[in-house]
Amino acid sequence: MSNSIKSILAVGLVALVAACGQQQQEEEFVVVDPEPISTEPTYTGKLK
Repeated sequence: MSNSIKSILAVGLVALVAACGQQQQEEEFVVVDPEPISTEPTYTGKLK
């Protein structure tokens, strides 16, 4: 094989190894408890 074909194959192999060797970052999921829409009435001891 000619030198140009060998160099193209070598560059392709290096690119393949570099692409497969990257570590994937895991996405961080943050769960936030939703605040209540309205508050429940509390007993105050007085009649209204």
